[in-house]
Amino acid sequence: MEFPCSRLLFVYNAGPMSSSSASPGLRTAPAVLPPGFRPRRGLNWAVVGLMYTSYYLCRYNFSYANKAIADEFGFTKSDMSTILSWNFVAYGCGQMLNGLITDRIGGKRAMLIGAAGTIGVNLLFGAASFWGLLSLFSLLWGINGYVQSFGAPGFIKINSSWFSENERGTFAGIFGFMINLGRLLANKLLPALLAGFVFLGMWHVPAQHWRWLFWIPAGVATLVAIVLAIVVKDTPEEIGYKNLFPGEADHADPDVRTEIGTVFKIIVSNPIVWIMAGAYACTGAIRQSIDQWFPVYFQEVHHLEMTGPKFQWLGFLIPFVASAGSLLSGWISDRFFHSRRAPVAMGIYVIEVVVIVAATQVTTVNWALFFFVTIAFTVNSTHSLLGPAAAMDIGGRKMAAFASGVIDAFQYFGAAIGIKGLGWVLDHKGWSWYFPYLIPFPIIGGLMMYSILHRKSLKKGAR
Repeated sequence: MEFPCSRLLFVYNAGPMSSSSASPGLRTAPAVLPPGFRPRRGLNWAVVGLMYTSYYLCRYNFSYANKAIADEFGFTKSDMSTILSWNFVAYGCGQMLNGLITDRIGGKRAMLIGAAGTIGVNLLFGAASFWGLLSLFSLLWGINGYVQSFGAPGFIKINSSWFSENERGTFAGIFGFMINLGRLLANKLLPALLAGFVFLGMWHVPAQHWRWLFWIPAGVATLVAIVLAIVVKDTPEEIGYKNLFPGEADHADPDVRTEIGTVFKIIVSNPIVWIMAGAYACTGAIRQSIDQWFPVYFQEVHHLEMTGPKFQWLGFLIPFVASAGSLLSGWISDRFFHSRRAPVAMGIYVIEVVVIVAATQVTTVNWALFFFVTIAFTVNSTHSLLGPAAAMDIGGRKMAAFASGVIDAFQYFGAAIGIKGLGWVLDHKGWSWYFPYLIPFPIIGGLMMYSILHRKSLKKGAR
């Protein structure tokens, strides 16, 4: 459907009749929702969230297979960083392209395309263990990055239609929670597969080859994708809920699909998108340096077994505090800063600098555990604020997917550069340089947030 230019300007430049423009610093009264809507939204959200959780299970499995793959085939840390970098670059490029596609085809179709892709690639990656070629691993994990990049735009596209403008910071926290649910599942399931375990106290499952860390997540994603195809709807209007959020210009038109050229022009010409993207690159460099390397760090530096009690606590606490940070930062930005993201994000970056500087003095395993958990809290707080929340603020439900795609792309471009540099540092300088290497990233991110600190709106031309 062609979306008239005049209507786009009304919605996204906040004309005088929109609630957001009439009082940009004020919160509107909550909408009175019809009976049955909240449970149906909860069902929609839960299935979409579980689908994205399974995406993460098919992505974070690599961090647990990292050392086993390197030991089996004699790969260096730079080699393993090469595999990861291909994934991040492909994911970033895919976010920009697939964000545009998602705004055209809808979030549900996008998530199903991504699910089919990541299921296939994970099956092939496990099979590639029979050849052990670095180039093949890099190619397959790069493809996985691309197909997984349908996930976040699809997730955000669907939920931007189901949530009010004043709920989006809180929703971003829920988004972070679903991500970390996938990480928690990975942290519990994958080490157990490598070590062996007893299921329900009756069946002994022996230690498995690392290829099963890719095959079993593919099976989980398959089951969830079937449920998604049956249950999820792109918009409330598809099942008869109309005019849910009166007074919100973003929800005035029930059609959420837009011409690709129009979306591209409006989002790319907004300078705030690029400031958010730059800060998100810094977040990505830290986040992936922690998430992808913490299992290897504790195995090599502190000689922890992945099935040991301290490692199991770490596997629980990292996603737990990451979820808490996502929920808390989104709620604070909605409740105390009138849905402004920059002040909260800047404060978190400042805390992150202090924490990482303190972490450079780590000498014991307990302090290392503490600082990894604390960094996970801060980095996932900015992750949820600058990705889903800011993207929905900027793009609205018609253009949230591409806004998310552009911003999130730079998280993974930053991660690709950061991870590749970290691999070189670890090979040539050792683990003592791990935390010092991370210090510049939150400083740069904080300065970028300071540059837009006093803006009341993230839309182009608004102040």
